[in-house]
Amino acid sequence: MTEPLPIVLDVDTGVDDACALLLAALHPDVDLRAVTCVGGNAGVDDVVRNTLKVLDVVGRPDVPVARGAGRPLIEPARDARHVHGEDGMADLGWPSSERHPDPRHAVELLRGLLSRAATGEPADRITLVPLAPLTNIALLLRTYPEAAAGLREIVFMGGGTEIGNATASAEFNVWHDPEAAAIVLESAAELDIPVVMYGLDVFYDVRVSREQSAELTAVGGRGPAELAGRLVDFQSRRLGQPDATIGDAGAVCAVIDRAGLTTVRLPVRVELAGTFSRGRTIVDRRDWSGDLAHDPHGIAPTSVEVAMSVDAGRYAELWLRTVNGGTR
Repeated sequence: MTEPLPIVLDVDTGVDDACALLLAALHPDVDLRAVTCVGGNAGVDDVVRNTLKVLDVVGRPDVPVARGAGRPLIEPARDARHVHGEDGMADLGWPSSERHPDPRHAVELLRGLLSRAATGEPADRITLVPLAPLTNIALLLRTYPEAAAGLREIVFMGGGTEIGNATASAEFNVWHDPEAAAIVLESAAELDIPVVMYGLDVFYDVRVSREQSAELTAVGGRGPAELAGRLVDFQSRRLGQPDATIGDAGAVCAVIDRAGLTTVRLPVRVELAGTFSRGRTIVDRRDWSGDLAHDPHGIAPTSVEVAMSVDAGRYAELWLRTVNGGTR
């Protein structure tokens, strides 16, 4: 029997971040070492409260939660409460946690965890799963690049090859702090960090129906199943759909079951200057074996595994089974 995979989530909880937290905290193949928080879907203090609330629901007071950056590196914060609710997590009205976050800044918590992992065996290396704007991760890799030695890989939810959602060009997490995303990609090349981009090409595909959410909610008891059901129901009703994506949770599914995801290794860079395209991930799908010397930009220095398709039913079943207690 293999040991559970050590992971850390970086979140802006968020309805779909909460779906991801449920999966990571409950699945037996995952060793959730910590959760770091950043402003994004909601302000960072709401993100911390929401994260602690989810971990209380799943009975995981052992998982430290740290507050990180409250705003992007350059621009002011812009939330997505119109999607996620005024509290950032479906306006459930459930009581807040009585637990306090870790006193360390998220970057310092990450530094400590990764530095310890770097001194152990290869199996101790940590998979970092950012599901939010990449501000914390950019600060970490620029301030403490030596911490990268404790990383197995980065699997981030963000970007896309064809479409945007925050704008016609850009996905929300990258658009919210494009400089941070660019720094993380540059650092990955400099520090030899493997990267998987779980973007909009697959993000919306893994879905749970309103009928399935009702079955989860009916379990009651304000436990993981009921929370999962209420999150899906909120999202489906908010958007007027018969079902809802589990969104960020798909990236955690990819960590647990990589065989359900099809990726292609491609050069990726972030557009920082465009009026209408700022925050777009420029995914280069050309055949560079030909003569492209005429391109003044050259090939992007960072190549990542870009998710192109997903076995949606497989991942939806993995999530449903886990949040309803089926893996224990």
